[in-house]
Amino acid sequence: MNPKLFLAVFFTQLLVSILLLSNSVAQDHTKWDLPEGAKMSLGKGWIADITYSPDGTKLAVAGSIGIWIYDAQTGQELDLLTRDTGPVLSVSFSPDGQTLASGSADRTVRLWDVNTGWHLRTLTGHTDDVLSVSFSPGGQILASGSADRTVRLWHVNTGQQLRKSITHIGSVESVSFSPDGQTLASGSWQEVRLWDVNTGRQLRPLTGHTDDGLSVSFSPDGQTLASGSDDNTVRLWDVNTGQQLHTLTGHTDDVWNVSFSPDGQKLASGSADRTVRLWDVNTGQQLRTLTGHTSVVWSVFFSPDGQTLASGSWQEVHLWDVHTGRQLRTLTGWTNRVLSVSFSPDGQTLASGGFDQMVRLWDVNTGQQLRTLTGHTSVVLSVFFSPDGQTLAGGSEDNTVRLWDVNTGQQLRTLTGHTDYVFSVFFSPDGQTLASGSEDNTVRLWDVNTGQQLRTLTGHTHRVYSVSFSPDGQTLASGSNDGTVLLWHATPAAPTENTESETVQDP
Repeated sequence: MNPKLFLAVFFTQLLVSILLLSNSVAQDHTKWDLPEGAKMSLGKGWIADITYSPDGTKLAVAGSIGIWIYDAQTGQELDLLTRDTGPVLSVSFSPDGQTLASGSADRTVRLWDVNTGWHLRTLTGHTDDVLSVSFSPGGQILASGSADRTVRLWHVNTGQQLRKSITHIGSVESVSFSPDGQTLASGSWQEVRLWDVNTGRQLRPLTGHTDDGLSVSFSPDGQTLASGSDDNTVRLWDVNTGQQLHTLTGHTDDVWNVSFSPDGQKLASGSADRTVRLWDVNTGQQLRTLTGHTSVVWSVFFSPDGQTLASGSWQEVHLWDVHTGRQLRTLTGWTNRVLSVSFSPDGQTLASGGFDQMVRLWDVNTGQQLRTLTGHTSVVLSVFFSPDGQTLAGGSEDNTVRLWDVNTGQQLRTLTGHTDYVFSVFFSPDGQTLASGSEDNTVRLWDVNTGQQLRTLTGHTHRVYSVSFSPDGQTLASGSNDGTVLLWHATPAAPTENTESETVQDP
């Protein structure tokens, strides 16, 4: 089974970013932008794909949280791109390095400005997970492959769908343009297919694999195609004739990704056997086995100068010296699907919540875990510190909000009333009131000292992902999947009484 599909089954939609009002003390629960001076990042989700920018200065890492952009030389985190409502399963830089394309489990393809991190446009049409994206050499066309068994071609500048091909009998795991941009290769169940980009006509199927074709890559000169498969092999093909040149054996489990070196002389492959292997393209001989990953290697990619290889697995990226096989650097910090983080007011403590049903407190300066807050019986979707830093609130898929004493870890109270997931929690500036937003379409206000529900705010027609108080505590904002932001008069009054609200349409 495709691991990207498997992972998506277990993935819960990420929280929508907290609405930040002017001078607000709000913490952003889902997008940690890593400003200058950031010391570390705790919990980055799992990894699905990695790629270098064409100039070799940046590394894009896609996964459950979004797309992390790294400085390829130092390993410093530069940016986090988040907008997808599902895990990001594939990424690709445009040839000029200015645009990044991403394919997601939310069935969309998105284009991003690499320099600003701005989301440029969303390409819709696929009806299942988008497993692979690839730019044409000229950068004007983008190809995408999906679990809906289609390959689609898009005009990058307009977002217009140029062509759709429905011929594969299984999920399209990988797409790759030839260097001249005239041919597209796609890999699927027991087959690799070549297409004429201009006409959409299928040129020839490449048969020989005995299981799913998971990854395809053209050599730099366009004469050779490499394919990795569930049958544990890598195969090299003559593009012009369709003849199989070599079968590369050695992996003991599924081969998820293949990548040529820039000079076309070497091939890297990543596998579920937790290894990366380097091969001589001309002879098919295995040159080196790179070990160190502790889980499936989803992705491998050479730096533009061919000196470094990046490989990504569940919660880590390794950088390797291609000539010696020496591991140069490991990018870490990924844990079991962290969905929410919040700093204490003094910035010394970080809280994180996620799939392990616990809230963890970390010392920001040392990275040491200080304490584990337990009580929730399902995924923790949101965490937030009180203004004095003494109390932490958590919202969960168990439909409850829980309050803990930060210093002792003792659970103070459980706030019940929501009838579905609690996506967001937020303290008023005076710390006396807590707001929560839920899958049940409501916002609720609670007395922090007693746990009493003060009010239920109704008006949204879909799940409420985000809530935030204004700095003066008089206004509450709520963001919903119904496409609106509502502003409420937040002064507490009698329980169950609703407030007036102003609707702001989401652009």
